[in-house]
Amino acid sequence: MEAELVERVRNRLVGSGVPVTSASVASAVREESGGIVADGDVLAALRSLQAEFRGAGVLEPLLREADVADVLVTGPDDVWVDRGDGLVRAPVRFPGEDAVRRLAQRLAMAMGRRLDDAQPWVDAWLPREDDGAAVRLHAVLPPVAAGGTCLSLRVLRPTAHDLGTLRRGGAFDEDIAEVLRAIVATRLALLVVGGTASGKTTLLAAMLGEVPGTERIVCVEEAAELRPRHPHVVRLLTRPPNVEGAGEIRVRDLVRQALRMRPDRLIVGEVRGPEVCELLAALNTGHEGGGGTLHANSPQEVPARMEALAALGGLSREALHSQLGAAVQVVLHVRRTAARGRHLAGIGVVRRDGDRVRVRPAWDVAEGWGPGRHDLAELMACRGGELPC
Repeated sequence: MEAELVERVRNRLVGSGVPVTSASVASAVREESGGIVADGDVLAALRSLQAEFRGAGVLEPLLREADVADVLVTGPDDVWVDRGDGLVRAPVRFPGEDAVRRLAQRLAMAMGRRLDDAQPWVDAWLPREDDGAAVRLHAVLPPVAAGGTCLSLRVLRPTAHDLGTLRRGGAFDEDIAEVLRAIVATRLALLVVGGTASGKTTLLAAMLGEVPGTERIVCVEEAAELRPRHPHVVRLLTRPPNVEGAGEIRVRDLVRQALRMRPDRLIVGEVRGPEVCELLAALNTGHEGGGGTLHANSPQEVPARMEALAALGGLSREALHSQLGAAVQVVLHVRRTAARGRHLAGIGVVRRDGDRVRVRPAWDVAEGWGPGRHDLAELMACRGGELPC
């Protein structure tokens, strides 16, 4: 009886179009039960529907755990969670494939996105007003997802770590912390690179916290991840297209707007497309000390990665290397390993090599200081500073 009641109430709520609140769910349960259902069944139906229609449904308790980074659903009985130590199966179950599909479609609809047979995938951000976090939603429906609806939720919590906090957590030692502070003080433009969930944004936010309070930081992001401890931060956020495909605001659009907002430091939360052209152009027009994050497996791969992104914006290989060599000075590489967790793995210096740009290793967590150390010291000396170690 409970399953039948839940289905009738679900259909009633969907058909009515009223906002799904505790009151509307309770009212629909009372009306559909007709007074012939036991109080226990009514209460169970109410709890089931509230869990389905509010937040992320049965996944909501997982998203609220402070250490959860990813929640992945590959089937009604296959829910996985990553708390920083790899994926483990979660004790959460869906009633069936239809329930997974309904949740994915409801979350997509909440962000004004379409998810159906004609558009079987979606990528969107779900802001969470209660805890300030953002959740990146990615969903794929059958038959594209052969085994059933696949749902991926990445939790991005605002962090306000400073370099001291990261040092105490083992990300680097005090000597390297002083190097990072010197990089900020001498206004060297930087890129923080690494893999997914390696701590790129956390390190960048911590370094921005070292920017003098008299300077203005303008951040361009897809989600409000960067929250440095700084008194003057302006955040510009992108916007996806609506269900009609209109209204999109891209990163490169916001970079252009940021240039008109008197930025002392221009930051792009993640460089992942043709906006690299606008960022390099901005850093080459007097906006020193800016930068962003980039997906790359090592500092040495940065030029090739930037080539690929610049090609999307119509920038030739030669032009990219010319602008990159003049715009960016330092590359910071972060990694996440089982033994050390998230940590700074290396520091590289961008240097010209003929008509190409290469990244010379200045410091490596395993090998210590390398040949690029002198290049880093030279860059700082040219800006009135010095390498502290």
